[in-house]
Amino acid sequence: MSRPRHVLIIVQRSNGDVFLSSPLIEAIHSFYADCRIDLLVNDDTLGIAGILPHVRTIHSYSYGWKKLPCFARIRAELGLLSKIRGRYDLAINLTASDRSVLYALLAGKVAISPVDGDRRKSWWKRWLLDYSYPAEADRHVVRQNLAALDFLEIPADPVRVSVQSTPAALDAMREKLSRLGISKFFIFHPTAQYDYKVYPEELRKELLRKLDSLGIPLVVTGAASEVDRRIKSTLPVLPNLFDFIGETTLAEYVALSELSSAYIGMDTLNMHIAAAQNKRIFAVFGPTLPVRWSPWSNRSGICATGNQAVQTYDDITLFQAEMPCVACGMAGCDDSHGKSECLYRIDPDVIFEQIRSFASGLDAESSPVAQRTIQP
Repeated sequence: MSRPRHVLIIVQRSNGDVFLSSPLIEAIHSFYADCRIDLLVNDDTLGIAGILPHVRTIHSYSYGWKKLPCFARIRAELGLLSKIRGRYDLAINLTASDRSVLYALLAGKVAISPVDGDRRKSWWKRWLLDYSYPAEADRHVVRQNLAALDFLEIPADPVRVSVQSTPAALDAMREKLSRLGISKFFIFHPTAQYDYKVYPEELRKELLRKLDSLGIPLVVTGAASEVDRRIKSTLPVLPNLFDFIGETTLAEYVALSELSSAYIGMDTLNMHIAAAQNKRIFAVFGPTLPVRWSPWSNRSGICATGNQAVQTYDDITLFQAEMPCVACGMAGCDDSHGKSECLYRIDPDVIFEQIRSFASGLDAESSPVAQRTIQP
């Protein structure tokens, strides 16, 4: 194909999917330096889409449109189509859903997308798309997103997930931490978008009490959802625990993560942000598939390749239960956002010992955070 001047990337899934599209965006920007890159995302991921580099315009779709009266819904859908139809030289869709594929076909002179393996359902996509590739559940999402580059003959080396703190957010976080007398600290992120991915309350409290004994401040982070508020109400009162749940914007969280020494918490967007910043990571995985969703190592361009009770690659340590069903990839044991038994089988002592070993090796003079000591 000829050199595109206007590219649309479509990511109609979760915050993590949007964030992990950054290596694709980076590769396209580097190869087509003068092209314009736009995004189409769901409206509940606009925040993370807004911090991705090299993006000009962000279009959004809302699942809330389905609840509108018929004509209002049609008007909203047509409004989005009028903004993208035929406007792009190249449209790259990163999910296999029918709607996303149709958007790519309508928007781009050339359209690329993953497709489901069931040819009875995806035959029309394979027929209409200029290039398609299999949507593979056992392939890391970063590598899956880069598959479009094969058709475009664009190299992706090195593969890096990138995020950038804003000066204003960094200043705000430095000032807040300084007021609290915090310099070196760990982020503790106990929450996730869904309950089935959250470490159980009693185990979480036990882990926090053990971590508090290290004498290193723990900045507990989270948003303002129902799950976050519930966790906030159950936090123990400890000398080294600082509750920031619901107190930072996304941009401020990115800055806070940049200033931290390590990330301790669940497999969620915040974990991927820490990985993009090359932080030391201790992540608790329940039913999520590590081969697809483990933190991407920018240093080595690798991810987890299987399931283990404790596994470490580069500066990333993952914890899973030793159960034959782990990891199942389901939304809880009932696959309906219910309880995940595997999270109850991860011993806080195992997590703590890994963190304690790391903390004992921190050098106050040479650690990354110590070099950026917060000034009052």
